[in-house]
Amino acid sequence: MRILVVNVNTTTSITDAIAKQAEAAAAPGTEIVGLTPEIGAESVEGNFESYLAAIAVMDRVRSYPEPYDAVIQAGYGEHGREGLQELLDVPVVDITEASASIAMMLGHKYSVVTTLDRTVPLIEDRLRLAGLDAKCASVRASGLPVLALETDPERTIEAIVDEAEAAVREDKAEVICLGCGGMAGLDDKIRERTGVPVVDGVSAAVKLAESLVGLGLSTSKVRTYAPPRPKRITGWPLAKP
Repeated sequence: MRILVVNVNTTTSITDAIAKQAEAAAAPGTEIVGLTPEIGAESVEGNFESYLAAIAVMDRVRSYPEPYDAVIQAGYGEHGREGLQELLDVPVVDITEASASIAMMLGHKYSVVTTLDRTVPLIEDRLRLAGLDAKCASVRASGLPVLALETDPERTIEAIVDEAEAAVREDKAEVICLGCGGMAGLDDKIRERTGVPVVDGVSAAVKLAESLVGLGLSTSKVRTYAPPRPKRITGWPLAKP
């Protein structure tokens, strides 16, 4: 089984970290292929960058030349999953929805800890659209940007853990979701400090993707995610297959 794990930003070191986390979660025999978009922002922290990332991710997947069995969109709260589902016949799993779905099996309420406060509405909207918001106690922001995970990791990790503790203490969350693909690997530290289960979206998405492939299931094509109708589209695709 081959799973494409697509970063939503153009920072290759984040792609590498996401792929490493995915490989750790994957079952023996599952091949993880990390992909970085050819266009877009170095980090995705707002609507403009998210819509741009949606196009870039679809284009990057389309240009991948080898067969694959599933695709994971590794951006928390980002746009584009629906477009991938129209384009592809294989299962598509978004890390936002994967982590929340798993979290709801582990406790009465879950909270998401993300990066900048401006991304909170994007995550709230994605959870609402997916029907996963009823069990969400809160979406909290560390106040630090995505790239701070690389430039100032100690301060960033401490801020994330502090918000997770506040979510458990003040918002009554019983499970924490890591609200950024770049946070992969922080689950153990948060679990130690909070005492609650911590769900990494990348790992959750890998296990869900493997399960869907194993069950022989993929996106329904009868209506909402039917393939795009044939027509002239100017300037697409961006990359050659």
